[in-house]
Amino acid sequence: MQERSHGLRELCGLLGYSSQAYYQYNRSTEKRTFRQEQLIQQVLEHRRLQPRLGTRKLLGLMQPAMGRDAFFELLRENGLLVRRKRYRARTTFSCHRFRKYPDLVKELVVTRAGQLWVSDITYIRVNQDFAYLSLITDAYSRKIIGFCLSHDLSTDSCLKALRMALATRLSDQPLIHHSDRGTQYCSKAYTQLLKRKGIAISMTQSGNPRDNAIAERVNGILKMELLKETYDSISLAYQSVKQAIIIYNSLRPHSSLDMITPDAAHQMTGPIRRRWRNYYPAKEMEVAMDN
Repeated sequence: MQERSHGLRELCGLLGYSSQAYYQYNRSTEKRTFRQEQLIQQVLEHRRLQPRLGTRKLLGLMQPAMGRDAFFELLRENGLLVRRKRYRARTTFSCHRFRKYPDLVKELVVTRAGQLWVSDITYIRVNQDFAYLSLITDAYSRKIIGFCLSHDLSTDSCLKALRMALATRLSDQPLIHHSDRGTQYCSKAYTQLLKRKGIAISMTQSGNPRDNAIAERVNGILKMELLKETYDSISLAYQSVKQAIIIYNSLRPHSSLDMITPDAAHQMTGPIRRRWRNYYPAKEMEVAMDN
């Protein structure tokens, strides 16, 4: 042992360092490795419920004692960066005989929950087939307030999601329902229900996803972060969707909501600080309109 210690001192002397500096370096390296391992375990725990939670969201949740770039690099070195998946499936068929409504949200500034609902349909793979998920989201809080998973693209599934959303409505204040111009949303059954409830009808005027950006973004979050790529049965897919929506509403922070959850934002009124860019021009929906 003494020979080893003597040899270490000689080696450190040749390199221009003291043996004390060598031991300090070792201790600091061990501490840094331990802290990094702790961070990795925290990331894995968050990803247990939200498998594709992005690095920026993790950074906001965990607030590690390191810079953003160092945190990104740590996750990259450990294979924990999330690669975005791109899905393609047609769920909108706008060439139909039903009436199409104008866009009412271009100049709208949203300042409370229950002022603007956005609707959309996305798909989920079930074995070699698809299931279709109809969603209704409150644009102010980003809270998913209605959903239905179905084997087909029928109007009935959209109506079920709408009725679920209507059950959460606690005020008679003016409300706009915004969607694309798909057959389901233009159908007589769907539009009549909205009119009976005194809800104004708004629709996109083109096929550009940015015209319904919030709904599209919510679809992407569920599919890229919280749902699996495919399921063995629609019943398993439904249970997963139900759990994903609970996690999305109650646990996932949003950069457009000052890093709070949709459930928390749903109880607020007035402007909410954004921490990410807006999908709409600033004058159009300047309050809490981005994820």
